[in-house]
Amino acid sequence: MKNLLSIESLSATEILGLIGESAVMKSTRGRHAAHPLRHQCWALVFSKSSTRTRVSFEVGIRELGGDPIFLAAADIQLGRGEPIKDTARVMGRMLHGAVIRTFDQQDVEDFAAFSGIPTINALTDAEHPCQIIADLFTITELRGPLDGLRVAFIGDGDCNVARSWIWAAARCGFELAIASPEKFQPPQCLLDAAGGKVSVSKDAAEAAAGAHVLYTDVWVSMGKEDEAAYRAAQFQGYQINARLLAEAEPSALVMHCLPAYRGKEIDEATFEAHAETIFRQAENRLHAQKAILARLVGQPARA
Repeated sequence: MKNLLSIESLSATEILGLIGESAVMKSTRGRHAAHPLRHQCWALVFSKSSTRTRVSFEVGIRELGGDPIFLAAADIQLGRGEPIKDTARVMGRMLHGAVIRTFDQQDVEDFAAFSGIPTINALTDAEHPCQIIADLFTITELRGPLDGLRVAFIGDGDCNVARSWIWAAARCGFELAIASPEKFQPPQCLLDAAGGKVSVSKDAAEAAAGAHVLYTDVWVSMGKEDEAAYRAAQFQGYQINARLLAEAEPSALVMHCLPAYRGKEIDEATFEAHAETIFRQAENRLHAQKAILARLVGQPARA
């Protein structure tokens, strides 16, 4: 595995391997036997704002012995129209790896192709693979193996996180039920391409029935701010709250990739009741991304 560009590009073996390596990274934090990024410089090239992604990658690269260089796209020539392939060919001659957070999935794909260095998709409009690896790790920590798992995704079923969940369900064989307004459901061509046990409906209670995990994301993704009022109206009835949680398994996990807007996609009481899970999920971004970084340089974490 030279790059991590999408969940779609991973096999079940690779996903499960990264989950196991995340656990090793977590249990050995502060006393790693190896520092696989020693003497390496990695760029974080971000066109979108970030809290968890930036902090977890900067800390993770340092803890593995490397040096991160943060580059906001507006501060480099990308922001003045330089083609991504030219930026990539320059950086590929100076850096050891790159973490890209941007809008267009093709930009990440092109950067990886033209730079020749390990490249990580830290979020695009199409996928958010690092988030899903951390989420699956969190679920295995709290629930055990993914066998028999049913995840209900409530909200925007065509956002990047939902799309990555679709591919994860297809690759790993668990059940995914998406509840979204019709205009925000994933396209049929994506569902056909992914396969797996993925169902889509407009009924949030139906999706939540018997679920082991209730998952949501913001209703207004970055770049969609001008649609905020329209989306808020469309997503009424797609909030995770006590009523919806009652449809799920009694011990169901409530997960949110953050930031959370209480009173919209999740209510205050439900968020706070499940805050330990949600912030464990956020913490696990660090451990999962360290596992990804180590794997990309050929030194996966070992117990």
